[in-house]
Amino acid sequence: MEFRPCIDIHNGKVKQIVGSSLSDRGDSARENFVSERDSAYYAALYRSRGIRGGHIIMLNHAGSEYYEQTKEQALCALRAYPGGLQAGGGITAENAGEFLQAGADKVIVTSYVFSDGKIHYGNLKRLCEAVGKDRLVLDLSCRRREGSGYFIVTDRWQKFTKEEVTLPLLEELSGYCSEFLVHAVDVEGKAGGIEEPLAGILGEWGKLPVTYAGGVHDYEDLYRLRALGKNRLNVTVGSALDLFGGPMSFERVLAICGLPQKEERP
Repeated sequence: MEFRPCIDIHNGKVKQIVGSSLSDRGDSARENFVSERDSAYYAALYRSRGIRGGHIIMLNHAGSEYYEQTKEQALCALRAYPGGLQAGGGITAENAGEFLQAGADKVIVTSYVFSDGKIHYGNLKRLCEAVGKDRLVLDLSCRRREGSGYFIVTDRWQKFTKEEVTLPLLEELSGYCSEFLVHAVDVEGKAGGIEEPLAGILGEWGKLPVTYAGGVHDYEDLYRLRALGKNRLNVTVGSALDLFGGPMSFERVLAICGLPQKEERP
């Protein structure tokens, strides 16, 4: 299980927010942490530790008055750690190249592919042609419907699609990308525990790298996630990490994630 860091950018600032509170109206969100440092600081930190595959997420839509500030912060992080980070948020076949040229290792896509409640295979194929399967990450961030499963959400996690995260869906989409990123949106930013059923689904598949994000609030969650995911899942820790004002030590998180699967807990 690898630790995959995050740099979430909202209104031009590195933040940790409650994912389900994000709204385009007024560019508002419930904030857990607003950093006094810029994105390049975090990118340089991850670079210094040799941690690859982290994600930069731009949380403002393209029409927002804050979008250009948020985009510039994303580009600053990419320049600070060229080839080490992935960029997502409003990525399309038309603009993906700009972020790759700026230093992104891969681009992360949701709403361009999943919109109007369904998968747009035309857009998915255009992306593959534009950047190549090996440089595309599909973000299957999802929320649970009452009495049902986990369904992909788009437009900064505000709109449900009809696409449920299942093993057949992972299998089908794996032909178009090199990784999956999955935010458990209902617990994202709440640091109140992971979505165990979702982690179990993702761990059953295991044919491509999958990063789980959402709800990690203590070290026990890391061990639980490693077991549920059969050591196939990578993990992001956001609001609970001391880098973002939380109680979990960055150093200890790295140590736990680096343990071999059968090694006893320290």
